[in-house]
Amino acid sequence: MTKQRYFFLVLILGALTAISPFSIDMYLPAFPAIAKSLHTSHVSFSLASFFVGIALGQLLYGPLLDRFGRKNPLYAGLALYVLASAGCYFSTSIEMLCIWRFIQAVGSCAAGVASLAMVRDIFPVKDNAKVFALLILVLSVSPLLAPTIGGYISAAFGWQIIFIILAGIAILVTLAVIFALPESYPPDPTYSLKPIPIITSFWQVLKNPQFYTYAICGAISFSALFTYLSASPFVFIVVFGLSSKVYGWIFAFLSIGFIGASQVNNTLTRKYKSERIVNISLLCMVIVSAIFLIGSVNNWFGLYGTIGMIFSILCCVGITYPNTSALSLAPFKKNAGTAAALMGVFQMAFGTLVSVVVGLFKNHNTVPMAAIIMAASALAFVILLVGRRMVPEGVGEQVDGEAKVMMH
Repeated sequence: MTKQRYFFLVLILGALTAISPFSIDMYLPAFPAIAKSLHTSHVSFSLASFFVGIALGQLLYGPLLDRFGRKNPLYAGLALYVLASAGCYFSTSIEMLCIWRFIQAVGSCAAGVASLAMVRDIFPVKDNAKVFALLILVLSVSPLLAPTIGGYISAAFGWQIIFIILAGIAILVTLAVIFALPESYPPDPTYSLKPIPIITSFWQVLKNPQFYTYAICGAISFSALFTYLSASPFVFIVVFGLSSKVYGWIFAFLSIGFIGASQVNNTLTRKYKSERIVNISLLCMVIVSAIFLIGSVNNWFGLYGTIGMIFSILCCVGITYPNTSALSLAPFKKNAGTAAALMGVFQMAFGTLVSVVVGLFKNHNTVPMAAIIMAASALAFVILLVGRRMVPEGVGEQVDGEAKVMMH
């Protein structure tokens, strides 16, 4: 594969991966405006409904991607996403917005699951952590630009226009997929879509010790990012009294921590195994989040201190995520779509949970956010310590239902 071809494949896969984050990040600065427009104090529930849609949708798309190939289910999901974005534009109540956000998420997760599975299809196992880190680099367009764009659009034209722009982005990505992305996995007529074979396929993936250890601990640690996403609009705009425009710039700055750390990971994977990197990054995350919680309770941190602590936590997440993702998918070749779907379900399930919990708090300070991040970090580290004892040495790769071991 030429470097130019490699670059374009990563770029398109990164764009697919970015659809869901863009759908989240662009409307975050509009939370107060949506709350005022729809006369509600529960705007974060629309974020939770989005996470639920992604979690359930991935269970649908996983088998479809393994049965019909990658591109046809992807087209269907992107079309559904465009339709739901229009529905969000016309929403007149928080309930209506939550329903359309759920449907929008079901459409968007086709892009996320397909891109993860195609990484496993196209690139060698040993390069997967590097490719995931490169996808995060492409993904960085979302947190760097989306909140700032969303803040200005919301202030100038109203929050509804955000969803028209999201629909336009999805259409452009669809065109790129049609003309520039190859089908990486041929349809498999032997893959049954009947309930029992599907459940059996999911179970074959789920019972793999390497998969459930790294998928679950990775998802729980990744929920720190969702906690930040759910709580940050009110923490910075309501608690610290910043404008939606300033919040967008702060969000972009904080994203540098997540994005930069994921790129540092490229250097780390050349010298160390992903297993070792995960151990150290999660331990650091526990320590930093504990300091953040203690400091929040004792009012040690003002605006700049809070930004510094969140930045450090996002750095830990940025290093942990590519490695747990690569280690989760490594054992699978035939069922990569199913494995990617399950991994995504875990991420969205914990993301939904923390978003709902955040929504239950009155955000008068940073304590709820810090406490949830601390709990997630500690739980992820405990699961890693327990689960890795059951993981055999080396990275397993499943070939036609059987497993072989690839040392690295």
